[in-house]
Amino acid sequence: MTLVQGTTTARFDALRDHLETSFANGGDVGASIAVIHRGELVCDLWGGFKDEAMHTPWERDTIVNVWSTTKTMTFLVALMLYDRGDLDFDEKVSTYWPEFAANGKGDIEVRHLMNHCAGLSGFSEAIKAEDLADWDRCVQDLANQTPWWDDRSVSGYHAVTQGYLIGEVVRRVTGTTIGQFFKGEVADVLGADFFIGLPESEEPRVSLVIPPTTSELLPSDSNSIGYRTLTSPPVSASAPHHRWWRAAEIPAANGHGNARSVASIQQIITNNGHAEGHRFFSEKTGDKVFQVQTSGMDQVLDFNVNFGLGYGLASSDVPLGPRECYWGGYGGSIIIMDQDVDLTVAYMMNKMQFGLVGDTRGPAIAFAAAMAALS
Repeated sequence: MTLVQGTTTARFDALRDHLETSFANGGDVGASIAVIHRGELVCDLWGGFKDEAMHTPWERDTIVNVWSTTKTMTFLVALMLYDRGDLDFDEKVSTYWPEFAANGKGDIEVRHLMNHCAGLSGFSEAIKAEDLADWDRCVQDLANQTPWWDDRSVSGYHAVTQGYLIGEVVRRVTGTTIGQFFKGEVADVLGADFFIGLPESEEPRVSLVIPPTTSELLPSDSNSIGYRTLTSPPVSASAPHHRWWRAAEIPAANGHGNARSVASIQQIITNNGHAEGHRFFSEKTGDKVFQVQTSGMDQVLDFNVNFGLGYGLASSDVPLGPRECYWGGYGGSIIIMDQDVDLTVAYMMNKMQFGLVGDTRGPAIAFAAAMAALS
């Protein structure tokens, strides 16, 4: 049985057994779990291997591509700018990014970018996966597009494009990239080991994701929003194996970190705006996260999802508390914040399972952590 390293308090020690079992039955190869309860890091575990061949141990400072869990970092940046008065979620995107108004997008608001209902869930056919490293090309493509649908109350998961949409607004407002802003204003402030755009100096610590053995099934209708989204561009699960992917800023999909760093940052949401003695936004701003913006069957994810400002909220398919929010990443990573229980739970791993926004491993860990917190 693989040795799990790290520490937990007695109440949360069952999570160690949980991770040991997952390594033993092949559910995980390398992974980390972090839980912050009432401001205390009560679980900080890691173990297994960095590589599929199981030759190199996963260390305390190992980091991995967490896919769409990266989106939660962009949400924090947007909330901070809103709180400072630099950004208004109800304002037209074109107020900050004038070129965006082209081809019928003049009425799209910033909140529509946050909630996947801008109708820009994919790029044009000219964009290839490698073009995601070209920021200017990506945002110009999106600015020139006509929305794929017009009802702004209907979501269609902007799997990759959301990061460029939010990121370009941030760049227009701040004069710097969202990755640079995040580093200076969030990660460095908290001493959190998370990157949107990985410096070459950090490469030795990276665990490359292990793609799922089953490929994602595309919708049968090639004209559907789901099919068009997932094929424009098609992004291979092995994309993070390439340095161009890791080095670029792809704010919806290529963040690198581990459970400890993700939890330490996203506890800002659990604490409604503050962490480690630093206030990032007011409680009034934080309350907006839990106001449902869109509700119902998502055209890409194909399940019922309620979106607050970026974060997923409780829905008929996602049983959460009234002050609880979440998001996850392709293949399994997940982060859950529960204000009522004062609990932040993060699970980051290298072995990807089938599923665009997670699988059963993360929710099982979150449930075990919640039961421990309530015991």
